[in-house]
Amino acid sequence: MKRALTALTLVLAAGSAVAQDAPPTGEDWDLVKDARKKSTIAYVTTTTGLSIATRCMDSGYSALIFGLPEVTRRTKTRPLQITFRDEEASEWRWNVTTDRAGAVADFPAPFARELRQGGRLQIVVPDGAGEGRNLRYDLELPASGSAIDETLTACDRPLVDPRDQELEAIGEDGLQVGMRWDRQIRPRYPSQSRYLEGFAVTTCVAQPDGTLRDCVIETEHPGDGRFGEAVLKAARDATVAYDGDQPTAPRMMAFRVNFIMQ
Repeated sequence: MKRALTALTLVLAAGSAVAQDAPPTGEDWDLVKDARKKSTIAYVTTTTGLSIATRCMDSGYSALIFGLPEVTRRTKTRPLQITFRDEEASEWRWNVTTDRAGAVADFPAPFARELRQGGRLQIVVPDGAGEGRNLRYDLELPASGSAIDETLTACDRPLVDPRDQELEAIGEDGLQVGMRWDRQIRPRYPSQSRYLEGFAVTTCVAQPDGTLRDCVIETEHPGDGRFGEAVLKAARDATVAYDGDQPTAPRMMAFRVNFIMQ
């Protein structure tokens, strides 16, 4: 599954370099809590220079990687090919932070639930070793018996979610085979937002009648921009349609909405 979704944009007026990591020591990831910032962070730093973290901050959940090859300031997102243990490789889209060597996951909770198991993690960065040359990180991470769990729990994210398995069936357009938008989601720009742009990545369960239920904001940025709130409100009026026979069971879908004020 390619966890890189085609964005719905809302506008208003090959060589390979290999980095091998030695297994980090310790029984669990490091854990830092800050009651003042309402944050709980689990992190691990590898010998390759990469730092990986999961974080709950003021009810917003995120997964972050720092120490990647820097990208230009115009780059908003970057794909990373990720392989957990002996699973198949998947392409995940990550959002570039103000630190051009950092990135934030579109689907942080599913990523964190994979990380908590520990084991081998391979990350391929397209063009990371120069144009046309991919960079591969080959890491061995410790399992997290409690630290990552604490970040998930702090943001009311389940430790095990069967919906993660359904993500595999979702295409780049955010829909499963045989699905299409009937009434596309059209959120309004948050009137009280002080930001000129932002985004929200959302998963929903599409009912057999085409309505959307159980929508979850997987990640949004900025966290206090109210973009996720705008998407959830608009999702009440959005519907999907099905090609061929109408399904008898709900189906997962996911989509990203980019907000840009012009």
